[in-house]
Amino acid sequence: MRAPVLLLLVLFGLGFGPDARGQQRPKKAGIPAVVPRLNVDGRPTTNVLPPDTTRRPGDSLRVSAAPQGDIQTTVRYAAKDSIRFEVQNKQAILYDKATVDYGEMSLKAARITVDYSNNLLTAEGIRDTTGKVRDKPVFKDGATLYAASRINYNFKTRKGRITDAVTSEGEGFVHAETIKKNELNEIFGRNGRYTTCNLEHPHFFINATRMKVIPKEKVVTGPFNLIIGDIPTPLGFLFGYFPMPAQTRASGLIIPTFGQTADRGFSLRNGGYYWVPNEYIGLRLTGDVYSGNAATFGGFGVTAEMQYLKRYTYDGRVNFSYSQRPSDQILRPVNNAVNTDQAYRRPRTPQTFWLTWAHSPTPRPGGGRFSASVQAGSTDHNQQNSFDTRRYLTPSFSSTISYQKQVRNSPINYALTLSQSQNTATGAMDFTLPDVTVGVARQYPYEWLGLEPRGRFYEQFALSYTLNGQNRLSNAQTTRTLESGLPLLGGTTQTTRIPVRLDNLGPLLRNGQTAVSHRFDISLGSYPVLKHLSLQPTVTYDENWYGKRLNYEYVPAAEAIRIDTVRGFNRVYQYSAGLSMGTNIYGVLPIKGKSIQAIRHKLSPNVSYRYSPDFSRNDNYYVLNPNLGRLANSSGQLYNTEDPRYPGDRTRLLNPLSFSRYQGFLGSIPSGQRVSRASFSVQNSVEMKVRDLKDTTGITPFKKVSLIDDLTFSTGYDFAADSLRLSGLFGGFHTQIARKLDVRINANFEFYQRDSTGRFVNKYLLNQAKPRLMRLSQATLTLSYQFNPAVGQKKSTVPRTVAPTNDPVLGSPQQVNPYEDYIDFAIPWELSANFTTLYSDPGPLPNRPGRLRPSALAAAGLSLSGSIKLTEKFQLRYTTGYDVKNKEVSFTTLDIVRDLHCWQITGNWRPLGNTRGYFVTIAAKSALLQDLKLNRNRTFLNR
Repeated sequence: MRAPVLLLLVLFGLGFGPDARGQQRPKKAGIPAVVPRLNVDGRPTTNVLPPDTTRRPGDSLRVSAAPQGDIQTTVRYAAKDSIRFEVQNKQAILYDKATVDYGEMSLKAARITVDYSNNLLTAEGIRDTTGKVRDKPVFKDGATLYAASRINYNFKTRKGRITDAVTSEGEGFVHAETIKKNELNEIFGRNGRYTTCNLEHPHFFINATRMKVIPKEKVVTGPFNLIIGDIPTPLGFLFGYFPMPAQTRASGLIIPTFGQTADRGFSLRNGGYYWVPNEYIGLRLTGDVYSGNAATFGGFGVTAEMQYLKRYTYDGRVNFSYSQRPSDQILRPVNNAVNTDQAYRRPRTPQTFWLTWAHSPTPRPGGGRFSASVQAGSTDHNQQNSFDTRRYLTPSFSSTISYQKQVRNSPINYALTLSQSQNTATGAMDFTLPDVTVGVARQYPYEWLGLEPRGRFYEQFALSYTLNGQNRLSNAQTTRTLESGLPLLGGTTQTTRIPVRLDNLGPLLRNGQTAVSHRFDISLGSYPVLKHLSLQPTVTYDENWYGKRLNYEYVPAAEAIRIDTVRGFNRVYQYSAGLSMGTNIYGVLPIKGKSIQAIRHKLSPNVSYRYSPDFSRNDNYYVLNPNLGRLANSSGQLYNTEDPRYPGDRTRLLNPLSFSRYQGFLGSIPSGQRVSRASFSVQNSVEMKVRDLKDTTGITPFKKVSLIDDLTFSTGYDFAADSLRLSGLFGGFHTQIARKLDVRINANFEFYQRDSTGRFVNKYLLNQAKPRLMRLSQATLTLSYQFNPAVGQKKSTVPRTVAPTNDPVLGSPQQVNPYEDYIDFAIPWELSANFTTLYSDPGPLPNRPGRLRPSALAAAGLSLSGSIKLTEKFQLRYTTGYDVKNKEVSFTTLDIVRDLHCWQITGNWRPLGNTRGYFVTIAAKSALLQDLKLNRNRTFLNR
């Protein structure tokens, strides 16, 4: 009893005991136990007394005494109304918004009683004139928070009894009629409810007569059942176990989901284990198993996913999936006439796999950069196992693994890349293993000689170098054969796919291409011409190294050419030179209006010329043999027997042909003729200076608005060609209207005439009977529109009081206007529309009666995507389109999301195509109860 007596003496000494007349002095509202002094600016300060020079200094051998008794630290308390002390009963009673703080313990309530003789705190609320209990006790012990109607707590034993309690544990809430708390912070509840809904009266809960909560670990209950909307359900068990999500990652089981598929039977999917070996890695192992039928096993699937992260260094994710299935579906549809999709008719691949890897480094100055983006696997894996729309529809995938580094204090940089691409529709696969690039940044020769810069012309001379080595493998093998089976030109072309397996490594390597290329770019500077033009000469040198080349031999018996591959080192080089001259011309049209000040036009003309010699006479590059021109088959003479540009000219018959020894090889191969070509281009842009209505300062009253972003015309002229020297005219137009509508138009025009077969002849359109300058051969129009309106300003006049997540001081939602909740007349929405059309000149009219002319409209399509927010918590997302050319609706999907406070409804509907079907899921939003859900689906896997 020593400690309470000492505490009372201390309290009385501070002015909480009776005064000199023996009367109780009430503690007024909000006055703390210790009143600090305030500075003139209102900030609290500590009373510091001047030192007493009469007191002797303390003994250096004296040791401070440890706290004695049951009270281990200071008890601080306050009340808004008053504090009454009962000395005889050793109690203090705090009235109206009372607070008590004792170490890590904090208590707030309408009335708190402190019993020092029993070390007991008692807290309860108070009823107002309407009969409603206000200021219910809120108790905090460390990080745990409780709300209740009455609390009894022993601050010595740290045990307590809480009536009508609500507390939060992780993402969940524990409601109980009575809660007992021990010194280990473990909670024992009677007639308890466990839920993740944060309302005072939750939408759903797990009801149990007995419950034990171990903070940050688990909730264990006796027999329980699930109650939804105050309706008891038969869902339950003899005991319950609900693990708490730890503050750090933890290992644990993953519960599978039950389902049914048409091709593999009943299933248990996505069941497995999540393993955390250390703080950097998380591994998720899941599997699928399918029942099949009495005669056939349904198969299985395995998925391994690893996430890794090292702060300030890198992060990534690796996912590998393997699936084994029957070669045919097990549950066939009853009415085969209804299900006639290609997905049902095409053969199935029994075993498929898919690998995804994404690795992103954290950039560091002077360091190397390793990155990876891999998407590769079996051709049919996504079509058979994936619900992801993009994966299902994407016809091709590519993968890249690279390492790049800039050598410090050096102009040298290098990169090592491994890449792969595959087409899931055709099965074609290409590998580049590896691709090595070494580059030297632009160097100035005068610096090598140690010359000082003096503004001379030679100081602009610069040289850069790039080394690139590639080894490319492909499973596509093209052969030309006749009846003899020899690989010949002039026969039937066949393309076969080499299966990508380890036992086919030899054929894949023989089908590969290897090359090492060197490129030197020499810049000779920029020089002014006629004050306003800029002239830039350049020289380029390329050299490729190959380990093989092609040899051609005419076979008289087969009247064809045999192609042989000859191994050995081969060096192929080429060089070219060019000039480029251009300028910028500006034109301004002043208007000086109230809203428009001026319009500016920018014109950027450019003329360039490039020359390269003829390498066709070099035997190391091309094979020139008169016998190679004598090719024929059953359909007549081929291969340059008559030049189509000169019909009827027999002098050009049976000209000898030249064949490249490096046809289809990597790198830039020298052309078979001299290059002497001039190119012309004109680029335009138009801007308007308008008044800025948002500017209120007057500093920048005008702003620039683009009228035409780009209007480009380009063409060329080949001086080395013997005919058709003038290239077609290309035109491109791009602008934006109101920053919402994006307009792009590209067009190609031709200057030459065509014969009855559609081939060009060396005559201009100006020379025909009805002369014209040019003819439109191809054009594309793309319109893109995106609109995201702001949310309407209309708001509900009735406030919605929903307690924040994980707050045990729960509130009841007030009655709101149902029309405000479910019909929002200012509907927010977004729309993205894209329309593309392609025009192609069908050519001359057919010369045979009854033959229809092909349509000029090559393609046209409209695609739409966006979302509509029907209410504050109900949203629709959609994607659809229409093929105007084929008059078909393209891929269409509709997604719905409905927020039900602590639940959520998600759904997807695909009405058309091989993937048509739907799925709907009603699930608890909390990750703690992620397996508490109801699924209903009819997809392409089980319809």
